[in-house]
Amino acid sequence: MNRGESAGLYLHVPFCRKKCPYCGFYSTASSSLIPRWIEALKREAALYEGRFEPFDTLYVGGGTPTLLERKDLKEIVDCLRRGFPFSSDVEFTVEANPEDITPQKLECLVDLGVNRISLGVQSFSDDALLYLKRRHSARQAEEAVRMIRTLGFGNVSIDLMYGFEAQGLAGWRDTLRRAVDLAPEHISCYQLTYEEETSFGKLLARGKMNPLSESRESSFFLGTTRFLQKHGYLQYEVSNFSRAAEYASRHNLKYWRRVPYLGLGPSAHSFDGYSRWWNIRSVELYCGMLSKEGAPVDGIETLNGEQEYLERLMLGLRTREGISAETIADRHNYDRVLRDLAKSGIIRVADGRILPTQKGLMVADSLPLMFCP
Repeated sequence: MNRGESAGLYLHVPFCRKKCPYCGFYSTASSSLIPRWIEALKREAALYEGRFEPFDTLYVGGGTPTLLERKDLKEIVDCLRRGFPFSSDVEFTVEANPEDITPQKLECLVDLGVNRISLGVQSFSDDALLYLKRRHSARQAEEAVRMIRTLGFGNVSIDLMYGFEAQGLAGWRDTLRRAVDLAPEHISCYQLTYEEETSFGKLLARGKMNPLSESRESSFFLGTTRFLQKHGYLQYEVSNFSRAAEYASRHNLKYWRRVPYLGLGPSAHSFDGYSRWWNIRSVELYCGMLSKEGAPVDGIETLNGEQEYLERLMLGLRTREGISAETIADRHNYDRVLRDLAKSGIIRVADGRILPTQKGLMVADSLPLMFCP
């Protein structure tokens, strides 16, 4: 646990308007489950009362939280505020899709105390949005950002996606240009991943889709970073950029810094500084287990010393903050490893910290292995 940092609270809302092809979340065809899910959520929250320090972030995401009715959102937020302590400057983020943004919905979020919106734009290309089976158009996305501004939100994040067949580098640059023209405080750029249980994952397994080659991945990654840096955005983590340090997602930074966080809802993950656990994915089973006063935990792990060491490397070296040099100070060949990686332009050492360079961030997934014998 990082001393001096408060914990974060994450709420997973597992409903979408229709089953999402790349995340696999639950369709609102199961909307009759929503009242049961809310009651189960209340029971789960009660299991953790008194176990965490005050939260300074609350992140409501997962499927599409803004699908919930005003009364449902209020009931959930009221439950969380009654059951848990929050700091006075809490960062309260809600994920939303452009097609769900209305003045009425935004007024509801303002009344609930939401001060940060994370908008799932994915692309400003209508062809790409059609390929991704998104319900909104590029124009709707732009109008949604402007509407959010009109309602007074001063912290807006835009989520974008790259790395799929219906997208070239020129099209991706156009999406980035249209994003920065809207001047969001934060931009996340994620490469499409293919989970086995999702529609895209199944198409990949059948050879109906092709992932990016390594050279194309590098082109997209470096092109993204250079473009956003040119327009004043700081890359503070592999996939995340902010217009200033204060606009970096405080909640997401907790994951990279191994700060405790509590996750509520189906498939949500939690970490108390020592152990990590995760909930069952199925909404039906989640509700059923909690109706019988049981915790909906699907698995738990407590890392041994070597596992914790690797995790600190894996998480810390994805960020511009890097890791403390003390993390590897007693490791075999410490000096040689640092010297070789610095000579290769992968890391640099400054003020007692090991910091990944741009080249290092590009190979962040394999970088920890370079510190192992």
